[in-house]
Amino acid sequence: MEPRNYRMVVSTAQDFVTTSAEADRQLHYWLGTMKRYDTSALDEGRNEIGEGVTLDHDASAGRHGSYSRWRLRENRPDNQGTWQSTLVVRSDNGKDSQRTWLQVDIEHHPSDAQLRPTRANTPGIARLLLDSLRARDGLADVTSDPRFIEPDDVEEVIEELCDQDRRLPLIVASVPYGKKADTWTDEVVVPAFRNLPGLAVMYVLTPEAQTLFNTKLDYHPVFGGGIRTYLPGVDPAWQPDAQRHPVMSRTKIETSPRRAAAILASLPQRQALRLSLPAPLDTLPVQRTRPRPAGHDSGLTDLRAENRTLGNMLAEAEQRENANADLLRDLRQQLQIAEELEFDQAAENQDLYARLKHAERQVRALQIQLGKAGRNTHALTAAPADAPTTFAKILDRMGEFSHLRFTGDKRKTRDLDAQSIGNWVEVAWDALCALDTYAAASAAGTAGGDFRYWCAHLPDDCEYPFPAGKVKMKESKTVGNRDDWRRERTFPVPEAVDPSRKLFMEAHLRIGGGNTVSPRLYFYDDGPNTGLVYVGYLGPHPTNTKT
Repeated sequence: MEPRNYRMVVSTAQDFVTTSAEADRQLHYWLGTMKRYDTSALDEGRNEIGEGVTLDHDASAGRHGSYSRWRLRENRPDNQGTWQSTLVVRSDNGKDSQRTWLQVDIEHHPSDAQLRPTRANTPGIARLLLDSLRARDGLADVTSDPRFIEPDDVEEVIEELCDQDRRLPLIVASVPYGKKADTWTDEVVVPAFRNLPGLAVMYVLTPEAQTLFNTKLDYHPVFGGGIRTYLPGVDPAWQPDAQRHPVMSRTKIETSPRRAAAILASLPQRQALRLSLPAPLDTLPVQRTRPRPAGHDSGLTDLRAENRTLGNMLAEAEQRENANADLLRDLRQQLQIAEELEFDQAAENQDLYARLKHAERQVRALQIQLGKAGRNTHALTAAPADAPTTFAKILDRMGEFSHLRFTGDKRKTRDLDAQSIGNWVEVAWDALCALDTYAAASAAGTAGGDFRYWCAHLPDDCEYPFPAGKVKMKESKTVGNRDDWRRERTFPVPEAVDPSRKLFMEAHLRIGGGNTVSPRLYFYDDGPNTGLVYVGYLGPHPTNTKT
């Protein structure tokens, strides 16, 4: 099912009081000037600002932070149900105290459960907030209109693309040869980006910057009037990663601009709705409908008002129940499809990995034959017959690696055997063999770079290749800035490596996926010092923003 709701989640460096006051001003303008509702006497609780239109407001401040929240419900005859718009301003007094979060949600609740919700477009309040506040997503500014990438901006944009804390897609439109950037932007890009404000970071790549940009992103280029959507987690050095970031051609954009705009917004909209909210927003209490404080009317009038409120609450609860039922049905369908794909991909990946290893052995053998042509020949290298078949056996054989030392929790490694799927054991053994070979080169000063570089530029005589795409040498800033997540990645090392006998290890290898375990191997290269690589962890994926 295509996403129907709209969600914007951004942050600002401004404090809560300033941000909340500005949000309140923009909300009044949106409701009073743009929608022409009565905003003359807004207060806490429920405000009736038009026929069939209510605005609920609640706020709180305490040691865990502050928030202000407004919820607009428009139940009008031409709506075929109720449009609900929610604006939240939230600050956290804890680890996330350096910024204030803003969230805007727009959703349609049909009056008939058999009807599909109407798709929400970018609301006016989102544009107003983006124009009045310096909204951010990680390193990037989030604006209501696309910005130009000039040659001097390329390095900064590349940093934004690779930012591990980025949540929003970053969408770059290119300019065709012979077209002026301003004209192309006004006539083509702006209409194509019409549904994207608040859902993505938007750029137009000028012709002057195109060559430099595409040189930096050799595997992820955009050109010829095409538009590319860069999802979070871009890896410019890994060619297979390019498949994650779809490109829309100039032909498709010009053939049907409205259709192109809808397609461009679909992926960011889906991601916004499925991505977990930042912790400060995710921990807010549920908003409850509350009547305004009673005035000095008669008891009968007060009872009638309370009765109307209760009726509204029941109607809202029914709408929420229907919406949740639709969401649950959609999630179940997606889960079923994902499980089927997961099984197929796991089987296919296992087969492909085996073929890759066989092909690599063939290539190595042929290289040796060519190098020694005329003296002797070598048969193709056979697959090792004595490779371990369980993680427990891997631990038993760690002594075979002269340049590796395992310092981690062996229990967590052995526990993987009860959850292992596919070729996890084989990949882990290949990783250790490759690490041991690299460690010897690192100790000798001949590695030429870190382990990822080594895997991407193997020496001709190396017998143990390992996919560079499975190597990550750094953790995200989010992981590094959270004490609890850092502790999960801090592992024992000898005193010769660190006087504290423990070390925060960032470099890690992706051993497998396919379920919530997704094992990882963390290591520390101390080749220049002790001549060893220390494996501090081999177990389930530690906690991060996605686990």
